[in-house]
Amino acid sequence: MTDAREVLCRPRWRRTLWSFVGLGAAGAGVAVVGTLLQGELAVVWLGLGLLLAPLGVAALYAATARVRADAYGMRSWTLLSRWSVPWQDVADLRIQLRHERNHRARTTRRVSVLLCDGGKRLLPLPHGPYDDRDFDAELDVLRALHRRHGTPRSSHLPVLSYRTVGRTWAGALSLCVLLLAGAGVAAWFVPNASSQERAWQSATPCTSRTPADERDECLTTLSAEIERTEAGRPKHSSWLYFTGSRPQKRLAVSREAALAFDAGDRVELTVWRREVMEVAGEGHVWRNHIPGAGVLAVVAGAVALAAVYPGAKVLLRLRARRRPDDEVLPSALPFAGALVGTAVWLLPLCYRHPTGLASSEAVAWAVAGSLVTLGLFVRAWYATRVRTPAEDAEDAAAEVSAEPEREAFLAARFLEHTEYNPYGFGTHIVVGDGPPAVTPHSGPGRFAARPIPVERLAVRDVRRVRGDDGDTVPRGWHVAELDDAGTPVRLAAAPDDLARLVRELAAARTSAQAAGPRT
Repeated sequence: MTDAREVLCRPRWRRTLWSFVGLGAAGAGVAVVGTLLQGELAVVWLGLGLLLAPLGVAALYAATARVRADAYGMRSWTLLSRWSVPWQDVADLRIQLRHERNHRARTTRRVSVLLCDGGKRLLPLPHGPYDDRDFDAELDVLRALHRRHGTPRSSHLPVLSYRTVGRTWAGALSLCVLLLAGAGVAAWFVPNASSQERAWQSATPCTSRTPADERDECLTTLSAEIERTEAGRPKHSSWLYFTGSRPQKRLAVSREAALAFDAGDRVELTVWRREVMEVAGEGHVWRNHIPGAGVLAVVAGAVALAAVYPGAKVLLRLRARRRPDDEVLPSALPFAGALVGTAVWLLPLCYRHPTGLASSEAVAWAVAGSLVTLGLFVRAWYATRVRTPAEDAEDAAAEVSAEPEREAFLAARFLEHTEYNPYGFGTHIVVGDGPPAVTPHSGPGRFAARPIPVERLAVRDVRRVRGDDGDTVPRGWHVAELDDAGTPVRLAAAPDDLARLVRELAAARTSAQAAGPRT
């Protein structure tokens, strides 16, 4: 199929999609009929129509999408847009992975176009899961046409996922901005809450000499009788109703208070700033909760710290912007650890001093905590640096001991199915005190170990993890590309362990080749 001169990508299950389009059209008609009718039946018809109409629109969008590629370039059609590009303006074709979280995790693939001017375009088709042969066949034709009529950057097919450099960081940046805005709003209410809290704590009962315009700032006590109570379900409102609607018809209280009071109870109400703050009966007292400034300051601080984590993800992508788009980024978890360490001292400080550092003790607390935070973030910055395999190989070579290394089980895995790693069963490789072998365990002993044919393996390259290596490979590992008698094989391990494995494989290969002629 790669020799084809053109390819037309159409959605599958087109008959089913058009059936849903017809169903959506019928739903729109039902909605129109529902607007003309009256009564309960009209509500049912209108709800059914509003449920089916969006389904029809989505199906129409999917059914009308198509992509055509020929010697002149690619053309894309959707319900809302049309787009075309000649092959000379296409720098590369990539696969973009999308992880769907539903009743079972599934990864779908789409084709992304990288233009020579740096622009990116996501094609609506082809679209399919990992094991979709039709997707692979259509992608092969697109790449063959690009090689024939354009100038691809390389023969390598980049794979982009949520872990790679080339994935957009607009979502993380938007989340960071929204969280910072929320923290700013919470912080804006802190001074007002602090003022209200101090005023409530210093309020005194009103007297006959209190002027009328100042009675809102003092405490007024009123007598009332409960007519009935209404205890709502958990997390729902509960009410106290007063006889004669005096001083008001009803008051929202907690569910426990609604259950504690009974109809006919005589209670005393404490009113402050025209709001009932306390209901006191013979057996129960309910008090209105005033959000303290310390609580709001803690909320503002916690939301601001939460905003730093997506900001750290954006920073990591900007830091690695010169790296290949399909290269996997380091994990941002070290920054999460720094944020947890910061929260340990910052949130208690916000609670105790919500409006400012008014004492030398608070200033010393803030200075010491800031130094701790600075150290944690410096360590996180160092831990998330992007180091090339060459740099790690130099460091590993400098630490090599002259003494012979004993047997060790190193966490590593071959990413391809081979006779010494059938169906990816190996999780470790044992080296030292014997030939290298693949094992499904971390030792001790070589039970179920399969020897590696080192005489066939040759190291071609050592690189960082890429998107096509899969999500099972940790972000901090490196990958050695090996040649197994003409078949490409990938070996993944932590940088130090991989450097040792490469040395062991090279040494064992040299020994096997030297012993070969004598045998």
